[in-house]
Amino acid sequence: MDSGKNKIILVTGGARSGKSALAESLARQAGIHRFYIATAPILDDEMASRVQKHQQARANDHWTTIEEQIDLPRALRQAASQGADSILIDCLTLWINNLLFHHPNYTENDIATETQNLLDTLRQIPATVVLVISEVGLGIVPENHLARLFRDASGRCAQIIAHEADEVHFTIAGIPLRVK
Repeated sequence: MDSGKNKIILVTGGARSGKSALAESLARQAGIHRFYIATAPILDDEMASRVQKHQQARANDHWTTIEEQIDLPRALRQAASQGADSILIDCLTLWINNLLFHHPNYTENDIATETQNLLDTLRQIPATVVLVISEVGLGIVPENHLARLFRDASGRCAQIIAHEADEVHFTIAGIPLRVK
């Protein structure tokens, strides 16, 4: 991998830990042709309000937004074809949620395959790509199968991306820690 052209950065942490703020800062530093790949489905008014706040915060900072809930490799190729030198994917946790919702029979291995396909595309993108994922496995073992599958698939996805990433950051209480 040519670190001058292609770089993968993973940012993880708990809810409201400062992941997105750190990821946006890293992506902002990485380039001027910044793309934001948003994976969040808007299912209610509260989520619509959150999305609108995020969009307004980025409006004056020269971000191009691509909304894509499922096909992240396609969204990455689209951003690259439009000259992106910095891409932020926020977030892989919602992407996994979306995959499990749209493919109810998916297994942890299916999510691992989707993650590997994403990683194969990441390696081909001539930009810095910052990916956000929530650390969902630090709590208790969930009581139902779907919640355990989600936790396990999310952890597996994070491991696959982290293994190949150039940098990995963990955020806790607004404090970033570089772990790789």
